[in-house]
Amino acid sequence: MSISNDPQAAAFTAANLKTRTVLFITGAWMHVSSWDKFRSAFTAAGFETLAPAWPTLEGTPAALRAEPVEGLAQLTFGKLVAHYSAIIKSLDEAPLLVGHSMGGLIVQLLLDRGLGAAGIVLSPGPVGGALPGPVSLLSALPVLLSGPGRTFTLSRDGFAKNFANTLPAAELAATYDRYVVPTATNIFYQAAAMIGTWVHPKRRQQPLLVIAAEKDRTVTPYLSRASYAVQRRAPVRTDFKQFAGRSHFLAGEAGWEEVAQAAIDWATEVL
Repeated sequence: MSISNDPQAAAFTAANLKTRTVLFITGAWMHVSSWDKFRSAFTAAGFETLAPAWPTLEGTPAALRAEPVEGLAQLTFGKLVAHYSAIIKSLDEAPLLVGHSMGGLIVQLLLDRGLGAAGIVLSPGPVGGALPGPVSLLSALPVLLSGPGRTFTLSRDGFAKNFANTLPAAELAATYDRYVVPTATNIFYQAAAMIGTWVHPKRRQQPLLVIAAEKDRTVTPYLSRASYAVQRRAPVRTDFKQFAGRSHFLAGEAGWEEVAQAAIDWATEVL
């Protein structure tokens, strides 16, 4: 599907939705600029978009990699959810929440608190009760071995093997330099121990779409389906869609337009 650039069609679509605001939430290791392509698609469809950074991650990727900001190591899911909760409550309308990886887990925690009009999660970090398989566990092993209460930057080798493993080799270095930032190890320990990651799907009232990537080695389709299996117990619409040939970098690699259009089509339908 192609993304429409017809301003009249976009305005008509947006005018008939419950919300015209989309809040994008990054996951571990990705700068907010990694959402730029998706934001352009949603903007063309008539939405207003926001992509606020995690606390302490408002600098450029190069500067953040060179010297992580003090306080990053102390981040937890509780602090991240509180950060985005305050942003959502400051808006004029409940936004559509779109999250990638650990940002997808944050979206689900926000929905669980009654925040947001609907949620779309791309290769989401696991909610409590969703068990990862061996591939996801191995990809997380380096950060888990580094210890809690620290900052950790994904290596170039790890990025190539597990994060953007379908990206052409010629693009890997520039893509890493453009987007990769350090993250807090605490959230990986929380996810592994299922601390602060549980949701109550039977009380969720907002629609949710879980998107998986066939070649993802960080959040495998198996793990995305495990989160979907937890969430499908909700009394409201909960959908699952998988894209062939995509890695964990499905919002930025070739073919991202198809993923974005599917997200826009779903959001337009449920809202």
